[in-house]
Amino acid sequence: MERQIYYHDTDAGGVVYYANYLKYMEEARTDYLLARGVRITDLIARGILFAVRSCSLDYRAPARYGDVVLCDAVIEKLTGARVFFRQKVVNKVSGDLLVEADVVLACLGERFRPCPIPTDIKERLA
Repeated sequence: MERQIYYHDTDAGGVVYYANYLKYMEEARTDYLLARGVRITDLIARGILFAVRSCSLDYRAPARYGDVVLCDAVIEKLTGARVFFRQKVVNKVSGDLLVEADVVLACLGERFRPCPIPTDIKERLA
């Protein structure tokens, strides 16, 4: 996913505010799911959702106003009820690695309780 960095993305120091990278990565994961035919609205209609269970970020370099960044999302592992993503944000022009992250999503059902990932969804993600 490609993203332009706007002024509202930055902090008083003129660099991307650290928490905004979480939003960019969320967008990249959503695009990843959509590319595989998994729509969030369809999951919700089925009483299923994916929620972030854990997230670990390593900030390497800042993005600044006017930069264009590339955010990716790759599934490293799929279990019965969890999806393990490895994500990166890089500067499009320089290729510099800005942020690396490991994000684990849990499949939740009724009352936000863990449930197995439906077989058809698992097949699309595998």
